[in-house]
Formats: sequence, C-alpha cells, structure tokens
Amino acid sequence: MNKPIIAITLGDPAGIGPEIVVKSLSEANLSNICRPIVIGDNNVIKNALKICAKTTKINLIDTPKKYQPGKINLIDLNNIELAKLQIGTVQAACGRAAYEYIKTAVKLAIAGEVDAIATTPINKKSFQAAKINHIGHTETLAELTQTKDPLTMFEVRNMRVFFLSRHVSLHQACELVTKERILEYIIRCSEALQKLGINQGTMAVAGLNPHSGDNGLFGNEEIEQIEPAIKEAQKLGYDVVGPIGADSVFHQALQGYYNSVLSLYHDQGHIATKTLDFEKTIAITIGLPFLRTSVDHGTAFDIAGKGTASAVSMTEAIRLAAKYSML
Repeated sequence: MNKPIIAITLGDPAGIGPEIVVKSLSEANLSNICRPIVIGDNNVIKNALKICAKTTKINLIDTPKKYQPGKINLIDLNNIELAKLQIGTVQAACGRAAYEYIKTAVKLAIAGEVDAIATTPINKKSFQAAKINHIGHTETLAELTQTKDPLTMFEVRNMRVFFLSRHVSLHQACELVTKERILEYIIRCSEALQKLGINQGTMAVAGLNPHSGDNGLFGNEEIEQIEPAIKEAQKLGYDVVGPIGADSVFHQALQGYYNSVLSLYHDQGHIATKTLDFEKTIAITIGLPFLRTSVDHGTAFDIAGKGTASAVSMTEAIRLAAKYSML
C-alpha cells in the first residue's frame, strides 16, 4: 500500500515555521509512514537549514509524484526575496507568501494529488498587512474550499476536544450557546468521529457556568439551552451526556470516560489541552474536502531565527495527518 502524501505548508517565512519544518523532516523518520511534501520557498528553506545546522538535501519538484525519500521534497513558489526578509517581524510579503502556500496545498488536495495537509503557523497581522481578510487558518481554508463552518478538533494523548465556537469574543461565544447550535454540533461531531474511525464511546458536553450553573444559581444556560439539546440528541440515538462541569470533564475524558468533549468556547478547551501537553496538542480540521492537521502554536517571532524552536508539534501534526488520511 502506498504511503499517504502529506502537503506541509511553510507558514509565515518570518516565523518559526521554516525551522520546525526542516527540523522535523531532518530528524524524524517520517518517510516510514508518509511522503511529506513541503509547499514553500527554496531560499527560505535553505536559510532555515543553515539556522538549524542541518544538511538535509532539497529535492525541488513540480509534482508530488517526484517525491524522493530522505530529502526535503519542495514545491518552490519562489515568492520571498531573502535579502528583504526580516525574521521575527510582521511583513506584508510574508503574509502573501503564507497565503499562497495554503492556496497551492488546497489546490493539490482537491485535485487528489496529496492525501492531507499539515500546516505551520501563520501570523494574523502579516495577513492583515497583505490585505488578506481572514483571521486564521480555518477561516482561510473554509473560504478557499467554500466550506461552511468546518469543525475544529484538538487531539492530545487519548483526549479529543471539539469547539462550539472559535475566534469570537467571550460575550459572543456565550450568545452562541443555544439549543439549536449545540444539537447541530453534537450531530456533526459524532459524524466526524465516525469518519476518523472512532465508533465507540460517549461524548460529553462541557458546562458553561461554574458547576454547570448549579441548578440555576450561577446562570440558566445549562437549564434553558444545554440540557434540552443533550436530551434531544439522546432521543435521536446519540451517545452523549452532560453538561459536565468544565473543571472535571477534561480530566474524566483523559481517564477514558468519554471519547470526546464538546467545549463551549475557545479557551475552555484550549487551556485544558495545552496544559496537558502543549507541544503534542494538535488541531484537526474536519469537514473540508480533505483532512488538515496543524501545530497549535504561533509564529513565535521572539525566537524565530535562533534555531531553538521545538519541532515536536510539527512532527506530531504530520504523523496524525498520515494516520487519519488512511481511514
């Protein structure tokens, strides 16, 4: 059986993306499980190899079919002037370049030339400087594929976390906690798990308020919105429970009580997963025409160019992309 082809986008050239890519492809034995293809810039990769003191050879290709093991296989978009690249700073040129890497990877995925995409960090301010009107990877991918509201799932160790909302204010996130939306997400998340080969186990819905509202003492969202959604889902045959207090539900999921948790807002699930293991918390986007995984950290401009960035998260993102793309 052929190993899956994973497209790796280089991310913001001024951030740590190029460094973690060359480290991951130089240090990890990823060719044992997949065929990684980098979408980026040759001069940026060469510079990252120098920064990280790596000597891995670059194989310039124009199609994933020309992959060669043991090398950094690169589709070179040649869209960065190295002399003008200021590592660790916001630059419009870097925002445009990062966007072009994503567009190329999406095109390859939709054409069936790659099996999944693993992304490195982009910088929102660089996107803004380049007049790209997206606030994150997920929103960019949704627009490029005309996908409405793709799901985000975090996986770390044996814990999986979905998110009812992502990049919105906390006030708006609370307004999105409605019976209709929760029921929709229980159904969609259950279907997403099945696509990933997870057919057994119970989903838990986290509470919104302290102690899940304590019967209305600390808010009525659990009584008026969350519990009715869960009961309706149960009537439809979905294996789901809750609301479970957010101070307990993630620990219980880690212990194996639940196959997943539906977090009701961005930070609720982010804090739980990243505190457990920051480097191995991987974001998986489900609902696109292809599978996408991602490191779950930023461009780290403060350490970019120093060669000290850890590639653990990048390696884990590639591994999960290979694992789930074969299902």
